[in-house]
Amino acid sequence: MKTLNKQPVLIDAILPLPATRILAIARDIALVLSFALLTGFCAKLKIEIGAVPITMQTFAVLLSGALLGSKRGALSQLTYLLMGLAGIPWFSRGGGMAYILSPTFGYIIGFVFAAYLIGWLCERGFDRQVKTAILAMLLGNIILYIPGLLWLAKFVGFKKVLAVGLYPFIIGDLLKLLLAGSILPLAWKLIK
Repeated sequence: MKTLNKQPVLIDAILPLPATRILAIARDIALVLSFALLTGFCAKLKIEIGAVPITMQTFAVLLSGALLGSKRGALSQLTYLLMGLAGIPWFSRGGGMAYILSPTFGYIIGFVFAAYLIGWLCERGFDRQVKTAILAMLLGNIILYIPGLLWLAKFVGFKKVLAVGLYPFIIGDLLKLLLAGSILPLAWKLIK
């Protein structure tokens, strides 16, 4: 059921809020770090095809927003970004401050916005039905590509940016968003 009122996301239904504020904060920190780690792990599941590799990162981004909600989802991706810039080599092609000069850095910035948007939509019930869950994932994917393609264009030019940074990924991204969008409503049915 979609509504403008905020609803619990799936992780809050599975792991209810602890009784004390300290435990609640500890749970949220653990969740944020876990999804940052998941994104880093998924970055290494890749196929090199050119300037931008095919990875499973976007699947982790979709799930982080959907499962954690807008704020924690975005924080997990911001944590992933900042820890990677700090030197953890978990971006698809390494890490450190020099990664800002990588053609794929714009996508990583897009992860933060995508996780937030998907989380916001799921907090409004978009994750309860397959059609709306897939729509949330699709919108998040679109938001992810905006900074990704704009940044990539600095390296390959605007004439080639779609051929290098979008078209090769459409089928894989559709499969990932269909999978994520199908899992969420099923999970809600299982826990009810």
